[in-house]
Amino acid sequence: MSSTPTGTPTGEVAIGDTDTATATDSTSDHTPGTARRLLQRQILPQDRDFDVLALYVDRDHGSVDVDGDDSPLSRVARDLQGAASRAATSSGLSIHPDQIESRTALRIKSGDRISFATYFNAFPASYWRRWTVVDAIRLTITVSGRGAHVMVYKSMARGNSQRVDAAMAETHEPSTFTFDLSLKPFVDGGWYWYDVVAGDEDVVVEWAEWSAEVPEDRAEHGTADICVTTMNRPDFCAELLGQMGEDEDLAPYLDTVMVMEQGTKLVVDSEHFPAAQEALGDKLRVIKQGNLGGSGGYARGQLESVRKGTATYALMMDDDVVCEPEGIIRAITFGDLSRRPTIVGGHMFSIYSRSRLHSFGEIVQPWYFWWQSVPGTHSDWDLSARNLRTARWLHKRIDVDFNGWFMCLIPRVVLEDVGLSLPVFIKWDDSEFGLRAKAAGYPTVSFPGAAVWHVPWSDKNDALDWQSYFHQRNRFIAALLHSPYAKGGRMVRESRNHQIAHLVSMQYSTVELRHQALLDVLKGPDALHEVLATRLPEINKMRKQHSDAVLEADRDAFPPVRRTKPPRKGRDAVSDPGRISGIVTATIQPLRQLKKPRALSRRYPEAEVRAMDAKWWRLAIYDSAVVSMADGTSAALYRREPEQFRTMMKQTLEIHERLKREWPRLAAEYRAKLGDITSPEAWDATFAPWTSEQEEADD
Repeated sequence: MSSTPTGTPTGEVAIGDTDTATATDSTSDHTPGTARRLLQRQILPQDRDFDVLALYVDRDHGSVDVDGDDSPLSRVARDLQGAASRAATSSGLSIHPDQIESRTALRIKSGDRISFATYFNAFPASYWRRWTVVDAIRLTITVSGRGAHVMVYKSMARGNSQRVDAAMAETHEPSTFTFDLSLKPFVDGGWYWYDVVAGDEDVVVEWAEWSAEVPEDRAEHGTADICVTTMNRPDFCAELLGQMGEDEDLAPYLDTVMVMEQGTKLVVDSEHFPAAQEALGDKLRVIKQGNLGGSGGYARGQLESVRKGTATYALMMDDDVVCEPEGIIRAITFGDLSRRPTIVGGHMFSIYSRSRLHSFGEIVQPWYFWWQSVPGTHSDWDLSARNLRTARWLHKRIDVDFNGWFMCLIPRVVLEDVGLSLPVFIKWDDSEFGLRAKAAGYPTVSFPGAAVWHVPWSDKNDALDWQSYFHQRNRFIAALLHSPYAKGGRMVRESRNHQIAHLVSMQYSTVELRHQALLDVLKGPDALHEVLATRLPEINKMRKQHSDAVLEADRDAFPPVRRTKPPRKGRDAVSDPGRISGIVTATIQPLRQLKKPRALSRRYPEAEVRAMDAKWWRLAIYDSAVVSMADGTSAALYRREPEQFRTMMKQTLEIHERLKREWPRLAAEYRAKLGDITSPEAWDATFAPWTSEQEEADD
């Protein structure tokens, strides 16, 4: 490894820690048949946004945390270790926004030390090592200010950091240093980064970039069609378009920006749209169609991208995100240099607490066939409290099954090979596509440095509202397509148990929607396109027949709390009953549901229950209750209905037994029809009512 300063007026050469540097021309140093390509550059927050500063630069120390893998396996020990690992280590030292001199330049005050070991500026070496043709990289950094000290570090999979090399500026004028670095040690994980220390005068880190020698046929970057599905979020969507259009560096990477408009509040009517339209120019295309859900919107973008055939990738992006445009460039660059066509996904930060990393990588657990974070990762990790250097788990390379379509770059050749989205309206379209692509040999990489800010899943409870139908139906469809187990593993049993939990919780609307979902699964795949535009109003009508689905924003819309029987020993159940008592409770409570409700509970709710406390073992003790929703905007009245419970319990047992019995036949049928229902031709037919209208308008 070497460090080479260039451009200094005296021609002095700094000495690195390991090798003596020699003056070279870094711009022409490459092997015949290759070209040097920019992989990643130093960036700073747009608009000097202080809330996200910790994702770009770091003033805190970097001692590594306790290794969670070494903790005992007891539940108490895991809980204690988890709490310790999340405890803030921030010193409180801050960087003033005025130190940000440009998108790429940062001023460091005399005597200060700044680390670029951050989410957006550290280099994720292990991901490049595992998935791309790159085997060595070059860090080039330009600083202004005598005495500026540049130090390069690396980490390994366990998070331990090592100093690699260093250089010092001997002049006031800009000094450029290069460091040639190998990717060989990064099989399991690890990052590269650099720190800069100012001497007796302020230092400006003018520019830094990571580059590599790549084959000449990979020297040119690809382009992406951006596919945004929107419904009744005109301002949010228009602002997102503006973020992309105003970034001059992103412009060459954009082929077409397509907005699939499926609402009644139109993006073109937003006050922010004219600016976005001017910024994007003829690259912007708004496509109007009926409400076909996220899957129908994204499928339209995928179809248009495939048919157009001019972009290398199609990038799925939600309409309610704030994006970092540089992340799109990095995703495209990574995709360009991947060994094989690779889906490149972004990470999700919370839009409400913007330094919190909400999702770092996900898999589908095959036995239960449910989404989960990759084992060993943490959700909702606050990088302003626990920086990259102190978070051991962030240094392990994470391999995933899929990436959410809040930001997901899909090579056009993958769409051409495996088909478009499933016609499932919402839920499981992105995860099923990831599994389908993986089975065809196309991996997904959730790539550090590519991210958006989005409403976190923890602020929703879409398992209880109208979305519960799509959760249930689409999860089973995905499992029938991809489960490696003959009868879906534990899925059917778990679904039955969840239905019983909803029943004892008086959530009858949810139970009915989940029943209908399974009945629709049993019908087979042929009707999926047919019902895409009509199922939502049907299930909304169905669920509104139940009181637990009638939401009121005003608490006074419900009667006051009154109860005949006081809580046992003065307190209600508020905590997890534990394994043994949980089994006993789960056995007893269904029997209790058959008893006649207490008379007073028919007129007055027996309790008010917060959304966070609305667990089945607590709700089951009441005959009625006012229960708030997870988003905090409303509440509903739950009432225990013994006859309804009896009928629905019988349906639950019958449907799940049938599903288990017919699983092999259904799996074969869905798998045989997958290519047809995800084909461009099938989607053409679904889009025909709106494409025909557009063709007539054009004529």
